[in-house]
Amino acid sequence: MFHRLTLFDSSNKLDVGAIDKAFYALQAPIECYRHSSSDHCAVHQWQWASSDGTKLLANNPSECVLTLEEMLTQLPKQNQLDYVIQSSKLPIEKIKLAVFDMDSTLIQAEVMDELAYAMGIGPQVALITARSMAGELDFEQSFRQRLALLTGFDTAQLSAINDAIELMPGAQKLMEGLQQQGIYCAILSGGFSYFADLLAHKLGMQDAFSNPLEEVDGKLTGKVKGVILDAARKVELMEQLRKTLGLSLNQCLAVGDGANDLPMLNKAGLGVAFHGKPLVRQQAPHQLNNVNLDALLHLV
Repeated sequence: MFHRLTLFDSSNKLDVGAIDKAFYALQAPIECYRHSSSDHCAVHQWQWASSDGTKLLANNPSECVLTLEEMLTQLPKQNQLDYVIQSSKLPIEKIKLAVFDMDSTLIQAEVMDELAYAMGIGPQVALITARSMAGELDFEQSFRQRLALLTGFDTAQLSAINDAIELMPGAQKLMEGLQQQGIYCAILSGGFSYFADLLAHKLGMQDAFSNPLEEVDGKLTGKVKGVILDAARKVELMEQLRKTLGLSLNQCLAVGDGANDLPMLNKAGLGVAFHGKPLVRQQAPHQLNNVNLDALLHLV
């Protein structure tokens, strides 16, 4: 088994020696330790391999991971720590495909809510969005319900709304780093194509999949063209991209924050909930809650 622990310390107060002592107690044969820092956090990374031939916890390497997680969750919360433990029977593969949710992941907004606020019905739509992202409502049903409320929206306003939307901190730096490594990047969004396409171009991403809005005479009809891009469709598209690129699942990174992202987070070799909703934090394989988006570069 091959393991990698990446720990992000936003407070820069972590006692690294405590982690080292835990590894020593577990007889984990550390092969590599790296330390780096950025504008918003310190990053510590340990790598080790284990096999039945070691004395690691009664020859059960997986117990080492469980014990480490128990120890990490007990560290003082004021330290603002995030961590990701990757484990694999084979050497951990390099990421070659990265897929991202858009709203509240790559950008600091829920686009549908922004359109609703422009129409004067923001609170009504935002409440439905929040319940959907929390997993309390069926995504497709809530999507159609919210979109119907936007019937008659003047599409001339889309450009101004797009210009006002801010990137998630670290998004630009993340994409620059992923592109430098030759990683194929795509948006898989349950949001609107007008915004997803522009964002993908702005960030230099290779592709974007989302929901094309239907309009007549410059007004939204309250309907979407084609099939709604829901949770299942995100998984299908990720698989489609993976197979086209000839990659294994372990070479796929998926990032999102809402309940409709969970299936792709759990399917990808590396699925990360970024500032996820409570349900997502509970069910996603990994999570980052205190760092900027470019922290993901330390995982690829």
